[in-house]
Amino acid sequence: MIRALLACALGLALAGAARAEQAIVSLSTERIAITSNFTGASLVVFGVIDREGATTPPPAYDVVVTVRAPRGAVVVREKERRGPFWFNADSRKYIAIPALLSVLSNRPLADIAPEDRRRELRIGVGNLVPSQGDRTKTVDPDEPDFRRALIRIREAERLFVENPEGVRFLTRTVWRANARIPGAAPLGAYAADVMVFLDGREVAKATANFTVTKSGVEDQIASAARFSPLLYGLATIAAALMIGWLASIIFRRD
Repeated sequence: MIRALLACALGLALAGAARAEQAIVSLSTERIAITSNFTGASLVVFGVIDREGATTPPPAYDVVVTVRAPRGAVVVREKERRGPFWFNADSRKYIAIPALLSVLSNRPLADIAPEDRRRELRIGVGNLVPSQGDRTKTVDPDEPDFRRALIRIREAERLFVENPEGVRFLTRTVWRANARIPGAAPLGAYAADVMVFLDGREVAKATANFTVTKSGVEDQIASAARFSPLLYGLATIAAALMIGWLASIIFRRD
């Protein structure tokens, strides 16, 4: 009986392994170069859902692609008007917030997975900006307003985006997604997180990385300022003196 149970368990394990999906992801580029006239770039994410060992036709999958920039701290301030002047009133500080979030899917997120599952897997802009109340207060009833303001401001700047038509299936297992990297995107290491769903369950995931960096003269100037600050400062002063001297000659009145 023990041998029979072991054989049955092994057979179920092999059958499950045969039905397991795997997400294979590739990017159109692994480096986005920023120059002086940079206004944005387009990143294409290609993907294949590998069904090794499967003999049945592929089911209807869902794909969610989340492109995120490096994380950092941001302060949200409330403006208060007093007479003709505006002053900073209350504020909240949020840490580990991605500077850019682009959530792409083949249909609305609410149709792909239930709300509790999306919250658990941190899918969607709202779930990737966690609540962070004032630590000096036991209860912070105003925090949700600051959090919504943060999301609203980033959405207005096109830094937070949710596009339910951003993923397009070429076949039932081959897809592509177009992510827009705006001109205001920060430098650093980015990630494209891919999740594959079937009937509301996550069945596969993968991550691909790329970088946004300066290029050309801008990169050389930034490198000089970072690695040779003394020479960079002296060169800047010399250039300012030279420009001032030339301007005095050009606009001199005899």
